[in-house]
Amino acid sequence: MTGFLIFIGIAVLFAAFAIGIYNSLVKLRTSTESSWSDIDVQLKKRFNLIPALVETVKGYASHEKDLFEKVTKARSQAMNAGTPEQMAAGNNMLTGTLKSLFAVSEAYPDLKANTNFMDLQRQLKDIEGDIESARRYYNAIVRDYNIKTETFPSTIVASMFNFVKKEFFEIESPDERKPIKPDFS
Repeated sequence: MTGFLIFIGIAVLFAAFAIGIYNSLVKLRTSTESSWSDIDVQLKKRFNLIPALVETVKGYASHEKDLFEKVTKARSQAMNAGTPEQMAAGNNMLTGTLKSLFAVSEAYPDLKANTNFMDLQRQLKDIEGDIESARRYYNAIVRDYNIKTETFPSTIVASMFNFVKKEFFEIESPDERKPIKPDFS
């Protein structure tokens, strides 16, 4: 009888331990989804700001049609990305076209003096900072989640309940690691 009670006690402890691991994995998975949503919100703000920026530049540099088409295409590609890897690639392309757009603005002193353009540049700089913060937080949560799913003994519970490794939101270009710094002069 004593052996049976010891066995039941061990089984209960094991079940409690497994439930604790499962709950921590659920918490981390939910945190990754929530932090990805935060990135998505910031990226949508950026996507919504771009048409106004393009229209403002068009008013001064209407002959830069090819550049405007590239910006629009890059924006569309980034908006339609699904995974963090696709989103990073789309945002790399978008950032490159935005840099070209700001380079064009350098040739137009009246545009650089336009208060609407200056305000749009300031908003974009602020959003870039917010994206960087959200990306940093997301990657920290993903790191914790991935460590939990890949270390013993939680890896056993993770594999039993199909907790899979998450992708980091990584930037490939070294230049992309810096926020866009529009010229405010």
